[in-house]
Amino acid sequence: MFTNKDLKNLIVPLFLEQLLVMLVGIADTFIVSYAGEAAVSGVSLVNSFSTIFIYLFTALASGGAVVISQYIGRGVKEDTGEAASQLLTSSTLFSLIISILILILHRPMLSLLFGQVEPAVMDACVIYLQISVFSYPALAVYNAGAALYRSMGKTNVTMYISIAANAINVVGNLIGVFVLKAGVAGVAWPTLIARVFSAVVITVLCFGRKVDVRYTWHQICKWNGELMKRILRIAVPNGVENGIFQLVKVALSSVVALFGTYQIAANGIAQSIWSLAALAGVTMGPVFITVIGQCMGAGATAQAEMYFKKLLKITLTISLVWNALVFAITPVMMNFYQISGEAKHLVIILVLIHNVFNTVAFPMSGPLSNGLRAAGDIRFTMVVSIASTIGGRLVFSVLLAMGLNWGVIGIAAAMCLDWVIRAVIFALRLKSGKWKEFKVI
Repeated sequence: MFTNKDLKNLIVPLFLEQLLVMLVGIADTFIVSYAGEAAVSGVSLVNSFSTIFIYLFTALASGGAVVISQYIGRGVKEDTGEAASQLLTSSTLFSLIISILILILHRPMLSLLFGQVEPAVMDACVIYLQISVFSYPALAVYNAGAALYRSMGKTNVTMYISIAANAINVVGNLIGVFVLKAGVAGVAWPTLIARVFSAVVITVLCFGRKVDVRYTWHQICKWNGELMKRILRIAVPNGVENGIFQLVKVALSSVVALFGTYQIAANGIAQSIWSLAALAGVTMGPVFITVIGQCMGAGATAQAEMYFKKLLKITLTISLVWNALVFAITPVMMNFYQISGEAKHLVIILVLIHNVFNTVAFPMSGPLSNGLRAAGDIRFTMVVSIASTIGGRLVFSVLLAMGLNWGVIGIAAAMCLDWVIRAVIFALRLKSGKWKEFKVI
C-alpha cells in the first residue's frame, strides 16, 4: 500500500516540521535565558504543567487520526469527512473548557505545584501561564486539522504551515525580549500569535475543495454520538495515559524545584534539547498511525505486520544518527546560554543519559505503541504505559533523586528505565500477533 517513495514523502516533511517546532522550543529557552535563570526556570516549570493539557489535545487528535486513517484505508470518503468534522468540534469545545478552568484556577494550581520556588521564579510562572493559556484552543484546532492532512499523507502542508508559524514565533521572541525588554511575556505572546496563525490556516485549508476529504459546516454543527464513540474509544485511553504521564512529570517538576535554581535551569534547558533529540520518535509516531491505520482499515493485516517491522528499522536508524548528532553539538550550544558553568556541565550529562536510551529504547516504547493503537490494541498499551510510568518513572525518580541524592540525574535515569520497560513489553506484544484481533471501525 505504501512504496518507499510514499514513506519518504510522509517522513521527510514530518521530520522537518517537528525539527522546526523543537528548534523554536530551544530558541524560546535560549532567548529567555537573557532575562535571567529565574525566567528560564519559570518558563520550564509552566511548560511542564501546560504539557498535561497539550497532550490531552494531542490524544484527542490522535484518536481522530486513527479513525480517519482506517476510513481512508476502507475508501469511505463521506465517513472520513464526517470524522474529521466531528474531531474539530470536540477539540474546540474541549480546549475552551480547559482554558477557562485554567484561567480561573491558575494561581492556586501553580502555588500547589511550585509553591516552594523562589518568588522571582513564581512571578515568571504566573506571567507565562496567563498568556500561553489563550493559545490552547488554537493549538487544539490546529491538531485536528493536522490529523486530517497527515492521515491523507499530505504532511508537506503541515510542514509549510510550521515554517511560517515558527518564523513568526522566533522573530516575535527577538522583538519581545531584546527590543521591548518584555522578559517572559516577550516569549509568550509570539507563541500565542504563531499558534493562532497555524489554526486559522489549517482550518481554511480543511474547508477547501482541493482536498479529497474536507470539513463541512453541517457535520461540524451536529453531534454524531456513534462516530464520537469510536474516536473517544481511542482518545480517552490515550488521554488518560498521557494525562497520568504528564501529571507524573509535573509532580517530578515539583521535586526538581527542591534542588535549587541551577538544577531547575539545567533541567529546563536539557528538556528542550531532549525534545530535539527525540525528533525521530516524535516524527515516526504519526507515520505509524497513518500507515498501520490504513492497512488495518483495508483489512491487510499481513501488510500491517510488514510495515511494523519496516518502520521500526527506519525509526531505529534515524534515532541512532540523530541522537549522536544532537549530543555532539550540545557542548557547542552551551556556549550560547547565559547560565553558570555548573549548570552547563549538568546539561551535558543529562543529554548524554537521555540520548543513549532515546536511541535504543524509545523507538519501541513510543512510535511502536502508536502503531499498536492504530491497529486497535488500545487497552493493552494504556495499561502498560500507565503501570510503567508510575512503577518505573515515578517510584524510581523519588528513590534515585531524593533517596540516593542524585538530583535531576536520578529523574533522567528513571525516565530511561520507563522506556526500557515499555520497549520490552511492546516488542513482545508485536511478536505475539495479538494486536491483529482488534478493530476500530
